[in-house]
Amino acid sequence: MKAEPVGQVIVKNPSVLSGEPVFRGTRVPFKALIDYLEGGETLDQFLEQYPSVTREAAIAAIEEARCSLVVHLE
Repeated sequence: MKAEPVGQVIVKNPSVLSGEPVFRGTRVPFKALIDYLEGGETLDQFLEQYPSVTREAAIAAIEEARCSLVVHLE
């Protein structure tokens, strides 16, 4: 399954949640996914709580965050 580039998955809009990055087409903050994972919850649990976020979008966002971190560490 091919993941979407994060530029198409995570968006910032000043009129949506005061500009907090959210999954495109939702009001679900990207930070909610990170908080779930940091708290020991699974991706499946996050997706059950936020059904408007697709598995593909969540994986694409995680991958972009990973790539961004690696680039900053190099």
